[in-house]
Amino acid sequence: MPESKTEKYIKELKDRAKKSHVYKEYQLTGINIAEILSDEKHKALYIKLAKQKDNDMLLRLAKNINEKKGIKNKGAYFMYCLLKQNEKPNTDDR
Repeated sequence: MPESKTEKYIKELKDRAKKSHVYKEYQLTGINIAEILSDEKHKALYIKLAKQKDNDMLLRLAKNINEKKGIKNKGAYFMYCLLKQNEKPNTDDR
């Protein structure tokens, strides 16, 4: 029996949902950070941070935190480390 228009449309929507909606590099970086930290719930925050800050530094920090043992909330610790890193005075300005 042939599919109805409604069934075809629903199938098309399901197929579209499977495709990635990442269009910019910072979006991919933010999603990668969320996956590294096992914090998918806050991926919008990580995407925003990736848009505003250095992506390599953020990924390095996330990977370092992921390697440490005994951290219960990696996302919160990531934000704490990022805050502490931003508080340090920049001594490169000579």
